[in-house]
Amino acid sequence: MSLIQSLKLVLSPPHRAATPFLAAGAFVGIIGRLTPWRFTRLIGKAGIAFSAFCLYFFRDPKRTPPPGSDLVLASADGRVTSVSLVAPPVALEMGTTPVWRVSTFLSVLDVHINRMPAAGQVTKIAYHAGKFLNASLDKASEHNERNEIRLTLPDGRNIGVVQIAGLIARRILCFVEEGEHLEAGERFGLIRFGSRTDVYLPPGVEPIVVEGQTMIGGETVLAKL
Repeated sequence: MSLIQSLKLVLSPPHRAATPFLAAGAFVGIIGRLTPWRFTRLIGKAGIAFSAFCLYFFRDPKRTPPPGSDLVLASADGRVTSVSLVAPPVALEMGTTPVWRVSTFLSVLDVHINRMPAAGQVTKIAYHAGKFLNASLDKASEHNERNEIRLTLPDGRNIGVVQIAGLIARRILCFVEEGEHLEAGERFGLIRFGSRTDVYLPPGVEPIVVEGQTMIGGETVLAKL
């Protein structure tokens, strides 16, 4: 990544989900500056620092999906921690035959906007309350708080996308509803403060990424349909 690209990424405007956090940090910062006591001034500095962190965490850079209707794209920025054959989530009703699952772990330094891996219709959403284990662990896909989405492609095949909360994450946001049609790379959600996103490929489709690879949501190609 070039210096200019890095600067554009860091200076990207924040998503609207950052608004209450930015407002809270700014309020604390202003109160701290207006009071004469040392302790409150320190609290005020902490508020300003928190706002600066939120500007970085909630950044929402523009992404340009590569051309081609036969591509499955990364749903999140981060590092691939697992590429394995597993059965899809039961709640998504995608059958019991094992399919390839690509798990991407997002640290607090990664962009946390989730994007659709392909164009299609949201035909199922299933939310599960759960634990807050380390999202990089394999068992997090079954035990952690998570939001599961089934995306039905124009040819009838399904892709599963799962947002998983982690140790620090305490809120999964999903911007879409069942019945909506979305394009590849379009924003569909956000997980606050560290998380993981799993993509379950259709039967017979194999991933072209490997563990340890860095993903760019909405741009990196996971597989070809």
